[in-house]
Amino acid sequence: MLAALGQGPAYAELPDDWTSALCVAAHPDDLEYGVAAAVATWTDAGKRVTYAMVSSGEAGIGSMDPAVCGPLREQEELDGAALVGVDTVDFLGHADGVIEYGLPLRRDIARAIRTHRPDVVLTAGLDVRPPWGGVDHPDHRAVGLACVDAVRDAANRWVFTDQIAEGLPPWKVRYVLIGATERSTHAVPVGDTLDRGVASLQAHRKYLEGLGPAVPDVEQMLRGMARAFAPRFGGRPCVPVELLEI
Repeated sequence: MLAALGQGPAYAELPDDWTSALCVAAHPDDLEYGVAAAVATWTDAGKRVTYAMVSSGEAGIGSMDPAVCGPLREQEELDGAALVGVDTVDFLGHADGVIEYGLPLRRDIARAIRTHRPDVVLTAGLDVRPPWGGVDHPDHRAVGLACVDAVRDAANRWVFTDQIAEGLPPWKVRYVLIGATERSTHAVPVGDTLDRGVASLQAHRKYLEGLGPAVPDVEQMLRGMARAFAPRFGGRPCVPVELLEI
């Protein structure tokens, strides 16, 4: 499966004419499965990156009560984010496991965009089947689609006008990125930042322990994926993204 990821058209260099990004994900740990190494590349270059977690991941550990699990996973996310240079993580408070696409979700993501005013918004999970196989989580798909739509919402002064009345004016994002789809067009080099990308996922210690026998070898997985995509990026380990025109 990994070998197949390196087959296809070459990835282009991602445009570098931006200074800030907002990464939106359904759960703590989602961004750490690859994207965090790209985030470290960006923060090393002086770019400001903020995270928005739609849920706190409170339903993610079967043996742990959600009331205990949610705060623990929030802290693990804060710890992992800090390792790649991210010091702001917003938790939007939607219920883990039952996130629904719709206006409430679009509204909350649009609010985050209008608050942080990023040049770039990154999300993932639009497809039922991700490039590495299996079936993606429904929360991922709901958040990915809502995020793409919220980018358009955030730029329209006649959408979610209550936010504008609160002092959050419209904001137009320059680039929208979708993490690792079969349609990926660009890539971020991560040869110098993979160590921190691995460490950011390892920071989710309790969550990974909760996976039991299904827990992956984190370092082997992340390094293997970055190497697998390398043939399409001049042999450089990378994180691929799809750049959308919106």
